[in-house]
Amino acid sequence: MSEPLVMGIESSCDETGVGIVRGTELLAHALSSSMEQHVRFGGVVPEVASRAHLEAMVPTLEQAYAESGIRVQDVDAIAVTSGPGLTGALLVGVAAAKALALAHDKPLYGVNHLAAHVAVDQLEHGRFGERVAALLVSGGHTELLLVDDIVTDITMLGQTIDDAAGEAFDKVARLLDLPYPGGPHIDRVARDGNPTTIAFPRGLTTGRDVEKHQYDFSFSGLKSAVSRHVQHEQRMGRAFDVADVAASFQDAVCDVLTKKAVAACLEHDVDTLIVGGGVAANSRLRHYAEERTAKAGIELRIPRMGLCTDNGAMVAALGAEVVRRGIAPSSLDLPADSSMPVTQVVAA
Repeated sequence: MSEPLVMGIESSCDETGVGIVRGTELLAHALSSSMEQHVRFGGVVPEVASRAHLEAMVPTLEQAYAESGIRVQDVDAIAVTSGPGLTGALLVGVAAAKALALAHDKPLYGVNHLAAHVAVDQLEHGRFGERVAALLVSGGHTELLLVDDIVTDITMLGQTIDDAAGEAFDKVARLLDLPYPGGPHIDRVARDGNPTTIAFPRGLTTGRDVEKHQYDFSFSGLKSAVSRHVQHEQRMGRAFDVADVAASFQDAVCDVLTKKAVAACLEHDVDTLIVGGGVAANSRLRHYAEERTAKAGIELRIPRMGLCTDNGAMVAALGAEVVRRGIAPSSLDLPADSSMPVTQVVAA
């Protein structure tokens, strides 16, 4: 069949996204973020995010139509994030997609948010081979995936057992009196610091921990270690160097993430690593990923920043791949599943 034309709708957290894709060609990438509404709370407030999606959905759809010159009547199918994510936020996107599919008699596909973060790389670098590894790092997710087939065969190799990496960045930023969201501000401040100044712990990398959690991640202990260091320096009446703390913390996170990702590639005979999610913008993560994949002979693929964060283009990209494979559409009563497992790429 010719390359499918698919519209994707994303509303799993604090960003309302609508993308339109023909095969692996991106035609529209419209996005509305409610991030500024969450800053004063120091994190995403689900109710605030849900209300923001309601307000932004129609304007974002109209923006996508204007960018592409394509309207919903023209597409072959509609894809929407069915999960995982915040339940209330997901419901807004799912309800909108159902209404459009029903009104215009279009097949509807509820797709997995995490799989979409992998599929979006095809818009940047073309279709990848049958077996790739993916490291997804964001405020809500830290997962290491083995992707034998983006539509039918994804295996979870490891995930965080406590805080996601992005959450750890936010919490440490708060300790250092840096603004929310913490990731970009820690990265900025860390450029003036020495990453070897403080030997912060690398969670789940030694002894029985690594035996039991070979490819899992843990950042709660690291966050606590930063807190103890700051409190100790304050008790001693010393002014700690924020740049050194930020650099040392960031180095600990990115060291573990990339070391485990490359080790998984080598063990599972994978020659391509995809890195996605908002934390993929971090300069230290990119440095380690580039250095270690090059040394191991592994191809590194990182989509441009606008495609790493939550967006409708990634949902459309996965939807286009699903349609191209001839997968049956989801039913019109598909749920918003906040805990949708990555092994389920398309909702029934």
